[in-house]
Amino acid sequence: MLIWIVLIIIPMFFGLYAQMKIRSAYAHNSQVGSRGGITGREAAEAVMHSAGITNVKIIEVPGELTDHYNPLTRELALSSHNYHGSSLAALGVAAHEAGHAIQHKVGYAMMSIRQTLAPATQIAASVSNFVMIAGIFLFSTALGGKLLVLGAVALAVICIFQFVTLPVEFDASRRAKEQLVGLGILDRDEMKGVNETLDAAALTYVAAFVAALGSLLHILLMLSGRRSDD
Repeated sequence: MLIWIVLIIIPMFFGLYAQMKIRSAYAHNSQVGSRGGITGREAAEAVMHSAGITNVKIIEVPGELTDHYNPLTRELALSSHNYHGSSLAALGVAAHEAGHAIQHKVGYAMMSIRQTLAPATQIAASVSNFVMIAGIFLFSTALGGKLLVLGAVALAVICIFQFVTLPVEFDASRRAKEQLVGLGILDRDEMKGVNETLDAAALTYVAAFVAALGSLLHILLMLSGRRSDD
């Protein structure tokens, strides 16, 4: 019971805390306007232009916190609020996504590894829950053991992907913060709101890795218990 709490329940609550943290930080700093009045789209364009990137299209997408950079299509997608907004949160998020574009341009190794792992991770994520639930339900049977092994493999792939994602996200935020100040888009005293937003976002990636690792360890312990009983 204690192991289940440590490996499953605590990571679950950590993930909920991380989600609350990013939404709180984003909501607060979305209400704090930048002095320069530059929009998120303009900030992303300026950051990429400073790195010599001219072949990435900036597009507007619906939703909140749906911002992302797609290296396959070379598109930088900003949610409507961040695309048009000039808040500290909007500028921080936009510059962060531009940081991913810079990583792509310079051939940042960890980003390349993440992209290589992405297809396998999508498959693993789509089957892991079903396989693990079925494996636990059929725990005492030979089929249950095989399903748990398959679930462990899927979780291992997800864990590796989440682990590689951490330096990619941290590095993109570092580049964003440096560029926002270096290009004069924000003054140093305005960076507190950007730091709060990007640091909270980074916490969600840490939580995702911890949750995946906890689930993997839990399945491995179950498999170890099966072998001990055999």
